[in-house]
This record gives sequence, C-alpha cells and structure tokens, in this order.
Amino acid sequence: MISRFAWYLGETLKLLWVRVVAFAILAVVSALLARVMAPYLPEDLALQTGSEAVSQLLGILTSSMLAVTTFSLSIAVSAFAAAAQSATPRATVLLQQDRTTQNVLATFLGAFLFGLVGLIALHAEFYNSSGKVVVFLFTIVVIGLVVLALIGWIGHLMQFGRMGDTLDRVEQAAADALGKRLEDPFLGARALLDAPDGAGATVLANDAGYIQHVDMNALQDCAESLEATVILRHLPGVFVAPGTPLLSVTAGSVDDDATEVLRQAIKIGANRSFSEDPRFGLIVLTEIASRALSPAVNDPGTAIDIIGRHVRILSRWHAREDAEVRFDRVLVPPITPQDAIEDAFRPIARDGAALSEVQIRLQKALAVLCVGGPDPLASACMSMSREALERLDAESFVRAEHVAIRSAAPCVQGPPVPDAVGLIPSAG
Repeated sequence: MISRFAWYLGETLKLLWVRVVAFAILAVVSALLARVMAPYLPEDLALQTGSEAVSQLLGILTSSMLAVTTFSLSIAVSAFAAAAQSATPRATVLLQQDRTTQNVLATFLGAFLFGLVGLIALHAEFYNSSGKVVVFLFTIVVIGLVVLALIGWIGHLMQFGRMGDTLDRVEQAAADALGKRLEDPFLGARALLDAPDGAGATVLANDAGYIQHVDMNALQDCAESLEATVILRHLPGVFVAPGTPLLSVTAGSVDDDATEVLRQAIKIGANRSFSEDPRFGLIVLTEIASRALSPAVNDPGTAIDIIGRHVRILSRWHAREDAEVRFDRVLVPPITPQDAIEDAFRPIARDGAALSEVQIRLQKALAVLCVGGPDPLASACMSMSREALERLDAESFVRAEHVAIRSAAPCVQGPPVPDAVGLIPSAG
C-alpha cells in the first residue's frame, strides 16, 4: 500500500487539467526556446526553409485549434453525459480519466497556445531570422502531433462513451483492483481474523464519507513509536460517520498528537475509489445491470452480459497464504467472498427475478464459480443460489421455466418445483 502523498500524487495525475497544463507549458517553453536556439543556426538558413511563412502557419494553427479544442471538449462532455444516463454516473470518472481523451485535448490546447505565443512573439519582433527558422521547425512538429492526435481521436470516438466501452472500463477497473487486493490481501499487514479483546484506545472518525486510502506506512511508524499494535477496523470503501471507530490501538493510552497522526492516515472522501476498493467495481457493474432490468429500459441482454463479466472477474479469486508482511504491527480485516458475491449478484437476482433468462444465466454463473473457485467462494455462491431460488415462488413462471432455472442451480435446496396449477391453463 503506497503512502498518503504518493496516493495524492497518483490521484492528481489522473485529472484532465494536469495533462492539459503540462502540454500547455511545454508549448509555451517551445516557443520561447526558439530564441535560445537561434544563435546556433546560420541566418541564411531562413531563405532555404521558407521560414517567413511561419506567421501564416501559426495563424492557421491558432484559429483551427481553438475550434477543434472546443468541439472535442463538447464531444467528451456529451460522452460523459451519455455514459451517466445509459450506464451509471459512477462510471463517468473512468471516462474522465481516459488517457486518449486527455492527450488529445491537451495536444489541441497546447498547439493553440504554441501558435498564440508564437504569433505574439513574432509581432513583437522577438525572433531574428534564425529564430524564425526554429519556430518554423517547431511548428512543423506541432502540426505533425496534431495530425496524429486527430487520427487517434477519430478512431477513439467510434467507441468512446458507448455502453460496451463503459462496461469494458468498469470491468477492467474492478478486475485490476481485485487482482491487486488478492495479491496483497491484508495490505501488507497481518490478518485480523478475530478482534482481540480489550483493545486499548480507539481512534474515531471526525468526518463523514467513504474511506478512500489507508497509509500503512504511517500506521506502522506510529505503532512502532507507541510500541503497540494498530487494528484497522474498516477497509477502503466503507462509509463512516463522525464517531465511527477507525482504528484500535493496543496501548493503555494514546496522546492527542499520536491520535491525530493515526486519524490522518485514513483518507476519507465523498466518493468511493475504483483503485483501492475492489467491491466498488462490482457494485458499479451491478448498478448498470439493475438499470438495464428496470421497466423503463427493459434490456435483459445487458444484465446477462454483466453476469458474464462478474464471472470473469470473480473466477480469478484465490486465497494467498504466503503474502508478504511488511507492516507487522498493523492488523487488517480480510475482504470476504461472501461480500463480493452479494455485491455482484444479489441486486441482479432481485431485479431480474421475473425474467427466466436472467435467472437461468445467474444460476449457471454461480455454478461455474462453485466448480472453479476456492471453497469460501463456492460456499458464498451456494448461498446466493439458494437465495435466488427462494424468489421464484413470488413470480409467475410456467413449470418448464422453473425446471430450467432449478436444473441450472448449483444447489438442490429450496422448495420443490411447483405444479403447473395456476401457471399453465388446464386442458379443457
């Protein structure tokens, strides 16, 4: 688990404005660099390169890039809105962090600023003949970058913001977060299987929100200074309110300074994060399935597709017993298969209870996970299968649908298949 400052840096670098500002600064530096490089070029080179036309090139570049930047930004905003409306608002953050979109917008805005600064410098007679040669060469390079960005942008727009693209992004984020957690199930600390009795001081939350990050290095350092053990009560993704216990310390007393250090090691924010919260990706996928199953949308195919994506993600589940312990004075609770299975399938079982095709695919998915997963995952799948079967009695399925659903279920518990009384019109 990275430190708090590294986490802040990583989250900041995902923002659109960071890359745009970086490209803009690079463009301005390039325009100013022409004056520095000018003395190293012969003046007669200007006649050979046609650098006197650089003013016209910069004018064309500036006017066109302003329009292209505005148009591309409107396309990106429309894609964000479409994803929020067709999928879920929680998925738009993944589109906003798309590197291709950020690079394209940054390239267009950087080219605009390069042209603007170059024109101002030319009209202010900031360059001599050799300086104009450098500006001319830089302009050719910038035009080449713009052309490459446009080609990539055109291909990217064919999928950007579509339902399939959004689902792919959420699935990848969920798979990456779960894979990282399974490789380091206790965040580098020791496993908290049973909370020790009589744990001393308790660190309470001062804010309301979701736990986004835990600075394990800070917890370890503070625990060593106190010569105690720190117990993390909640994993990233849990919602806490003021007064909620965040940490317990096996020490008789903890002074105010140490308490504040421990509290600052837990980053609480308004929203859940995909990167360190494996359950959040599963929840977002399931939200999209629930919306697809609503009467207003009526798209069971999307829900069935998401069930398959859940199987791909959860089939990687494995229990790692030899995880490295880097923070031996910190205890961390595990992420349980039961929570993951419930996050992935319970809302789909509820919202798709009246659709036999969804129920059949759900039971088949649980059966696959039962066969290929470890024992804890299989147990959770069996429990979810029985829960889904219990919902059948409240729905009007014909006997053939009941048989198909139950035959696909990995469990045999539950009430028997009802007769066709009331479900199939009797002959005569």
